[in-house]
Amino acid sequence: MQPMSRRTALTLGGVGAALVLAGGAGLVWDVSTNSGSPPPSPRGRELAQPRIIRSANGTLDVTLIASPSPVVIGGTSVTALAYNGSLPGPTLLVRPGDTLTVTLTNRLNDPTNLHTHGLHVSPAGSSDNVFRRIDPGTTAEYRYEIPTDHPPGLFWYHPHHHGMAAQQVFGGLYGAIIVEDPAPIPATTERVLIVSDLTFDASGTIAAASQMDRMRGREGTTVLLNGQVGATMTAHPGDQERWRIVNACTSRYLDLRLDGQSMRLLGNDSGRFATPRPVDSLTLSPGNRADVLVTMAAGTSVLQTRPVDRGTPAGMMGNPSSGDSVRLATLRVSGAAAASLPSPPGATPRELRSEPLTGRRTLTLAMGGAGMGGSMMRFTIDGRDFDAARVDQTVAAGAIEEWTIVNTSPMDHPFHLHVWPMQVIETGGQSFATPTWQDVVNVPARSQSRVRIAFEDFTGTAVYHCHILDHEDNGMMGVISVV
Repeated sequence: MQPMSRRTALTLGGVGAALVLAGGAGLVWDVSTNSGSPPPSPRGRELAQPRIIRSANGTLDVTLIASPSPVVIGGTSVTALAYNGSLPGPTLLVRPGDTLTVTLTNRLNDPTNLHTHGLHVSPAGSSDNVFRRIDPGTTAEYRYEIPTDHPPGLFWYHPHHHGMAAQQVFGGLYGAIIVEDPAPIPATTERVLIVSDLTFDASGTIAAASQMDRMRGREGTTVLLNGQVGATMTAHPGDQERWRIVNACTSRYLDLRLDGQSMRLLGNDSGRFATPRPVDSLTLSPGNRADVLVTMAAGTSVLQTRPVDRGTPAGMMGNPSSGDSVRLATLRVSGAAAASLPSPPGATPRELRSEPLTGRRTLTLAMGGAGMGGSMMRFTIDGRDFDAARVDQTVAAGAIEEWTIVNTSPMDHPFHLHVWPMQVIETGGQSFATPTWQDVVNVPARSQSRVRIAFEDFTGTAVYHCHILDHEDNGMMGVISVV
């Protein structure tokens, strides 16, 4: 099967969510077989949901213990990294105005910390401060004050200690955060679907990445859905299920299909559309999320991800696509038809193009340097490697700016800004007529994307970076100070 080119999709937000008109799923197999041929298709276990921990009376207090933990994947016992011994970690469910307190204990062999990806909360002190360092054997507390007007949606948490982020997320440290809707979205069933990938070595522990892996951005040989391989889902005809999907892969882009079923996209990342958009396929960069309504039709369908061409580092040979096609789960729809549900309530996304613009900036993402003959290839923004002690961008509080992110490299780079969401104006030459809000925006190879950002509500120091986490760990990150 040929990988899907980033130029064959009509995107709804960078490579955040795409409407693909091509038909035919082609050959599908689970890469965990490493066989290059379709696996047998015995009925798998029902897809499990991560444990949900809900807030009560305006607070949610949770303890997360990060440690090497035994888990069973595809019938094999292995050692992954996990929060509270589960893969994924628990789903944290909060409401606007809540206070979320996380007590993080580090039982890893390396330093770690915690990032609440996509939450619009303070980057200072014990809030979403990725400059904190939690050493092995120590415990630290995080406290997040969620604004009363925080947008509802799907977010997630993961480690973000510089130099360790890729290996720790790849190893299994991630979980979902849901900010509840003010008005319920009509749904028969709600599911959290977290897609991740990893590779185990012969001893059953997480494999270390080679220098070549880190240049490309590592992709695991096993692709998981909620920590499972080959799971099943069951539903009734007419059911309207809400699927909240997270791409928690370190580097893998996802092109998700569910042929035979009707999907409507409510929004991606922290953004909602005015009305749901019918889609045939969802393309998610690393870190992206999608909030989807699936209306069930009788029959058997396969939730799969197809290859995505994300480019190759200059001078390196090999497949530029995100792996092979992978069967994530089998959906079986049968039985008595369910009663139809009403359409979801509409939303009113903010339109920054109608508000005064206070400034423009251009950032340049690049790859170059020593390459493979010696030190690691350089990954830079504006020609500089990451330096936590240096402020790269200073922005006035309350400013509304337009950023043009230029990618001079031969690979796509998903650009992530902490704390302040971005309205996508253009990506890869495609403009967006209606407001599309994301916190990860793909910047295609040798192209550019434009976004607008309202630097409101919070001051402090945060970061922006490539969400191919190996590239972030190797320098493709900058520091922003809002004052």
